[in-house]
Amino acid sequence: MSSADSPSSSHKNYFIHPLSDVQSQHIGNGTKIWQYCVVLPQAKIGENCNICSHCFIENDVFIGHQVTVKNGVSLFDGITLEDNVFIGPNVTFTNDKTPRSKIYPATFPKTIIKARASIGGGAVILPGITIGEGAMIGAGAVVTKDIPAFAVAYGNPAKVQRLLQK
Repeated sequence: MSSADSPSSSHKNYFIHPLSDVQSQHIGNGTKIWQYCVVLPQAKIGENCNICSHCFIENDVFIGHQVTVKNGVSLFDGITLEDNVFIGPNVTFTNDKTPRSKIYPATFPKTIIKARASIGGGAVILPGITIGEGAMIGAGAVVTKDIPAFAVAYGNPAKVQRLLQK
């Protein structure tokens, strides 16, 4: 989803579970946000997304259309999930290369998960990473550098094991 295709909430044709705290008005049609989620006011979520329980989404987060974010995922400032991305349960995204309590960078590195990429459960994605279109990240992988389009990567650190056909 491009910035020109920002989700609109004018029709309010989406589902927000009553036990979630969704402050954003930028939720696309057909999206479902389940219980115990927190979505901050400036977050943008596209159409037909499924945000499963116990997720946290900060302000500077952009989620495209038809994205699935499974349980227990936090999406911090600077993260973009393009269209048709799958994020497995308990994937950990980080957004600060040198974190310290109460000390924040001027800007957070941009992490981009390109269209149709999938990230397996429990993977860790370091800040400023780009995962290419259609790439697959194995469960439990620790992604420390960019992954090319249509690559299958896993391990700690994650290494490209093979390429998929487009």
